[in-house]
Parts: sequence; structure tokens; C-alpha cells
Amino acid sequence: MAAMRQARLLCALFVWGCVGTESSPEKNAGGTLAISTGGDPDVLIPSLVQSVQAGQITDMIYDRLADIGDSLNILNDKGFTPRLADRWTWSADSLSIAFHINPKARWHDSVPVRSSDVRFTIASTKDSTLGSAVAPLISNIDSVTTPDSATAAFWFHTRTPQQFYDAVYQLPIMPEHIWKDIAPSGWRASEAARHPIGSGQYRFVRWIPRVAVELVSDTSNYRGPPKLTRLIWSIAPDFNTALTRFLSGETDFFEQLRPENLPEVAKHPELRIQRYHALQYLFAQFNLRDPANHARPHPIFGNRELRRALTMATDRTNLVRSVYDTLALPALGPTVRAYPTTDPNLQQIPFDLARARQILDSLGWRATDTNSVRSRNGRPLQFTLSVPATSKVRVRLAVLLQEQLRRAGVKVDVEQLDFPVLMEKERKRAFEAALGQWSTQPSPGVVRGSWGTAGSRATSGNNYGSYENPVFDAYVDSALASFDPVTRKAYFTKAYETIIQDAPAIWLAEPTPTVGYHSRLQLGALRPDAWWAHIPEWWIPADKRIPRDNAPPSLSPRPAQPAGQKTP
Repeated sequence: MAAMRQARLLCALFVWGCVGTESSPEKNAGGTLAISTGGDPDVLIPSLVQSVQAGQITDMIYDRLADIGDSLNILNDKGFTPRLADRWTWSADSLSIAFHINPKARWHDSVPVRSSDVRFTIASTKDSTLGSAVAPLISNIDSVTTPDSATAAFWFHTRTPQQFYDAVYQLPIMPEHIWKDIAPSGWRASEAARHPIGSGQYRFVRWIPRVAVELVSDTSNYRGPPKLTRLIWSIAPDFNTALTRFLSGETDFFEQLRPENLPEVAKHPELRIQRYHALQYLFAQFNLRDPANHARPHPIFGNRELRRALTMATDRTNLVRSVYDTLALPALGPTVRAYPTTDPNLQQIPFDLARARQILDSLGWRATDTNSVRSRNGRPLQFTLSVPATSKVRVRLAVLLQEQLRRAGVKVDVEQLDFPVLMEKERKRAFEAALGQWSTQPSPGVVRGSWGTAGSRATSGNNYGSYENPVFDAYVDSALASFDPVTRKAYFTKAYETIIQDAPAIWLAEPTPTVGYHSRLQLGALRPDAWWAHIPEWWIPADKRIPRDNAPPSLSPRPAQPAGQKTP
């Protein structure tokens, strides 16, 4: 019955607007983009976002001061385009950047965007009671001052090559008047979190958990209205359900097709595929601390040589080929090949099952025969690998990894969890091992948050496995401080070599995503860090629109309500 109710709700969202005509005077304006996605957003607060779905949605609702260009340059301000800031000025010593707020910028409740909103966004993100994983990434920002209502001046501790990037890329700006009276520790559970008000080209309409999230064009936006009138994320935790919705025309866009799906897509002449290079990598992360007592090392993964043996027992090349066919490469470490600072020939721990068995023997983990589970002092060499049940790719990777490690005498129990449950378990460091994926950022410096000591020790950090090595930290810091590209690459190479040999994770795959889309949809570029970045520029020709594209003005959502009130 619950499934039937969800189906009716989703149907209502898609049917809403089956009649009526386009009201926009622009020839190419109008239409609905329905996206098949595998899970709910974790939260719709920019400074707390962790899931890809949440990143997609908040990037449509909120705006940054400036947007990175398609070249993904992170050095100085070359290639960045104005957004909430219509211009900016560097101080003579480069330790400050003054951003001028576009006077036309408005929040979706019509309140003007002010410099105080910028100051509030940075200050609240740094507040330890909020628990933002972004905080370590903006640690070089000392403060933001507001000499007037239109000027937000960023002050930095030190001059670095990516000051501008740190100031504008990490965080969309949030409205102070909505959030200032809510304690940061209570943001996640607040009413304002369920009805976000931003300044972006799309307004929030509704979020029906496990069914859909819906946005609508902000027709009075300071940047002009987007071409598509409405966006819907159709949520289907079951992969096959999500795929069926796409193949049947119920949705227009599918985020990540699997190799075995491509022949089926080819049977539909109205569908298209497109590959792009994303900033993603997958890994099996070990918790180096005891989940029951974080002050103690994990009884298994606290040992570096054992972690190396587990990596050595994993045939990553065969594993990636089995799951992805040609749509991924073995991961190089906590990095991607698209970074100019990544050496594609980074030395890896090689696959060597015999050697892995010898190391485990030497550590006292013995097996009675080749098919038995190893043990030491009566404790079996056994652990639980947690994976999101909504990701069939990760479930398949986990099962294959389970079998490969079984041959080394290691028992792996695969635990499938709902994504929010898994995220909470990771945040609390209450897991043994987890199969994770980072959709990373244009700066390789983001590795400080996900694998550095700061990300391990901060309660808000996303280094969930608690890997800490000051040598790794120092190499990353030296790389980020260098203005010379050759020197930056050399330091990052040393950092990656260090962490690869420490084996806090088994580096599994670097995918080359393949999206599917309906031919009526006119796509823009798919940016590597965020394929959705140019959605406001996508469009559907008027002669190719279908009933759900034509939402009558009378059924359009009402203006955003003040915080604490639901939009009916």
C-alpha cells in the first residue's frame, strides 16, 4: 500500500500541468526536466550537504558569489564568472578580497541579498556546533567584514594560490534573516531546513521523502529566469525502478547508466547517451579507530601491515572490469586523473594473493586450511562492510570484494543500509568498513577534509576512517601553498604515495559516468565536478514538449513563505 501511495504522489507531480500553455514570452523558455535519481537528499542546507542529490538541488536553489568556469581553474580568479557578486577587488597584499553584491539580487522571499548574509554564511559554517564538513576547507579565511551593506571583505590568514576559489566555491550564500534565530545545532531538524529559501534561479516547491523533490523557475531572478520551468528529482531507491522510469519516458534524464543498460537504451530511438569525465572515485574505507571506543585503535584495521595485506589480496583491475566493463579505471588513490596535479603512474600496492597470505601469517592471523577463516587468539579475521542499498554498483563491488578477501581467509559480512542510515553511521564513526564514493571538487586540496588529520579530529570532519599521518598532511599543505604547478604536482605525488602505502582504504574505481537523456532535451555542457551546473541553460523546443511540460500559471507554487510556515 505504501508503494502505491508513493506511486500516486509521483504521478500527481508529473501530471500536474497536463494542460495549459506557456506563459513565458521567450521562445525557448518552458518545460519540465524530470531526473531519475537513487535516493533522497540528506539535507538541503548548503553548509551541511553531503550527498550528491543534495548538492544538485541546493546548487539550483542557492547562488555563490562567483561561479567557477568549465576549465575548473582554481588558481587566482581566472575563469570565474560573477554571480551574487557583480565585481571584486583584491587588496595590494592579496590578503583580502572585497566582493560587491549585485544590487538586483533578492532572496526568494523578496528580501535583498546583503553583505551581512555573506558574513553570516562563513561565520555559521565555522561554528563548531553546526558540524559542517566544509569548515576545514575554509580554514584559511580568517573573517568576513562588511564595510557597507553591499561589500563583503574576506580576510585570509596567508596568501595562497586558491584564495579566491576557497572564498567562492565551497559555499553558496545563505539568508541571515532566515537562520540567525535558529541555533546551529538545531539547523538539521528545523522547519527552515525543509523549506529552503535561496537566491538561485529555481525556487523550492516541495520534498516528498522517497518520492520526489520539485523546484520551479524563479521568474524574477536577478540573473533572469532559467529556460526550464520546472525540475523534478524522481526518487527511486531501487535501481531498476529508476531505470524503468527513464526508459518508459516517465523521466527525461538518468544520472549514471551501467554498461549492461546501454543495449536497452539503444532500443529506444528517442533516447541518447553521453559520457563525461567526472571527479569521482570509489573506495573501501577502514575505520582505524574502535567503533566502541574511539580512544583505541581498531583491533583489526589499526595495524598498517594488515591493511596493506587486504589491499594486496584485492584484484582491483578484475573487480573494476567485472562491475564497470570499460566505464571505469582502477582508482589511483584519493585523487582523480583529471587533476593536473595527479601522476597517472602513481605506484600502487600490487595484487599478490600469495604475498598477502604470508603477511597475514606473519601477523599471527592463521588459517587451518585455504578455505577457513583466519583467527588470532581466538578472534576471527572478520568484519562488516557497510554499503548503501540504493547503489547497486557499490553492492556488486562489495560482493566481489567479499569473495576476493575470502580467498585470503578473511570473512566479510556485507551490510546494506539506507543511505541516510549509512551516513549517520559514518558521521558517528560507528562502522567497521564502508564502501564509499567521493564526488570531489576541482581543488585536490579537498583531500585535507576527507583524508587529513583535521577532517579526522573535527566532529564535523568527513575523514570518517580517522586516518592521520602528519607526513601526508605536510605534503598536502606544501602543495597547496605553492604557486608553481610543477612543485605543486611533486608535493601532491609525495602525499598520494604516502597514503597509498598506508592503505587506510582499498582504492577501487574511478568511473567515467554515462548519462541517459531524452532527445527532446537540449543539453549544455556536463561539467566534471557537477554535471548539473548548466541546467538553467538547458531547454526543450516548444514543438517537442509533452503534457507535463505545460504547467498552468494557476497551479504554479505560491511565493515562498516566511520561515516556519509550510508551502501548501
